[in-house]
Amino acid sequence: MMETGSRRRTCLLLLLLITIPVLLVIAAAAPLSSQQQAASNKGLKTATFRSPAFELEPGSVANKYFYNLGFPKGHIAVKGFDAEVVDEAGNSIPLHETYLHHWLVGRYYVLKGGADEARSGYISAGNAGFCRGLPQYFGLGSETRKTDTRVPDPYGIEVGRGEDIPEGYEEGWLLNLHAIDTRGAVDKLGCAECRCALYNVSVDDKGKALEKGYVGGLACCYDGTRCRVNATEAAGRGRRRRLYLQYTVTYLNWDSSIRPLKIYIFDVTDSWNMTTPASQGHHCKIEFNVDSCSAQLPNNDELCIHTRTAISSLPIGGDLIYGVAHQHTGGVGSALYGEDGRTLCSSVPIYGKGKEPGNEAGFIVGMRTCYPQPGSVKIAKGEKLTIVSNYSSTQSHTGVMGLFYILVAEPLQQTDGAVNPMYGIWGLLALCGVAVLLVGAVLVKRSWGRKDGYESLIA
Repeated sequence: MMETGSRRRTCLLLLLLITIPVLLVIAAAAPLSSQQQAASNKGLKTATFRSPAFELEPGSVANKYFYNLGFPKGHIAVKGFDAEVVDEAGNSIPLHETYLHHWLVGRYYVLKGGADEARSGYISAGNAGFCRGLPQYFGLGSETRKTDTRVPDPYGIEVGRGEDIPEGYEEGWLLNLHAIDTRGAVDKLGCAECRCALYNVSVDDKGKALEKGYVGGLACCYDGTRCRVNATEAAGRGRRRRLYLQYTVTYLNWDSSIRPLKIYIFDVTDSWNMTTPASQGHHCKIEFNVDSCSAQLPNNDELCIHTRTAISSLPIGGDLIYGVAHQHTGGVGSALYGEDGRTLCSSVPIYGKGKEPGNEAGFIVGMRTCYPQPGSVKIAKGEKLTIVSNYSSTQSHTGVMGLFYILVAEPLQQTDGAVNPMYGIWGLLALCGVAVLLVGAVLVKRSWGRKDGYESLIA
């Protein structure tokens, strides 16, 4: 009897010794997941460009549109886009000298050989949604230096795909840059918030009279306008100077291991709701004002919060891969919620505490970003989403924004087509191997337990 038990244990041990190497071979031979493939890709590249120059003097405003922007060529996956304002020598310009209201980079198609001056040969190639006035692929504001724009593996923002470009056209990139020189300004925050009284304007950039009650926003600080400055102070702080948006694109050459992402931008001023007819679409005002509550709630910062909300939904569901909000000075945070109330992403501002570029006191110098574990945060097709943007209302603010930018990966079956059958084969073999190991381990345990006089833990 003892001899039979000994032979059984020997056989089981041999089975284990044979199975383990087999499993190791299977694991080594199994195809890499796309995430592993992307992580092992050594082809990550960076390219740094400068926009055409724009000129500013104390109090002046530049709101420029630059076409044919420098950008990496070919079919690529963008993995990051970082930018800042610099001078001719490449020095970073602080926000308390030049306030970067926003920069937006969008994609378009243009007729080969160029288009006419009316730009009739251009076709916008915007993001996946939702606001007509927000078609950009990339864009930030004062928070640009400390906001992470990295796209995690195995994902990328796909551009330059030949099948997407209409015949006879080529891909191009556009920059809209809005900057305000606040050197010597009598009210730096007021100039940055485009308060109409400080700009002494009564019509917008098209010559149309401002709406009654319009006290501040983009309609008062368009290209060529000038905010009120202290002439003596302005004269002592510098003259007209040439500046640039310097930006770095991080990218990979596209390959099948990379999963494409869709860009969605939500706006809390959007009036769309779940019953809005599809033909009406989304109506986004982009900016709004925050009234002060200090008169009603003096010295109570916690209760002086202005909340703005909007709802939306995705036409195609998927995994949330990245999220970040955009707010102006006074912002205290923003969030995106699912239909069941779960928090999909929360993004709060980082305020500066010093004078150096990237840490300017009183300014939002960064926004916290969301990087969920891939596949852990899912958004269903048509799911009701709620966007919330909170501002401190201890003082009034004009022309603020409440945007939310997300990157979504569609379900694998929708992006990659049929699943590779080899994955199923390797998975089945591995599963069988694990089962053999478990059975063997149990039998050995039972055999050893009985031999040593102890009751087996598994009946």
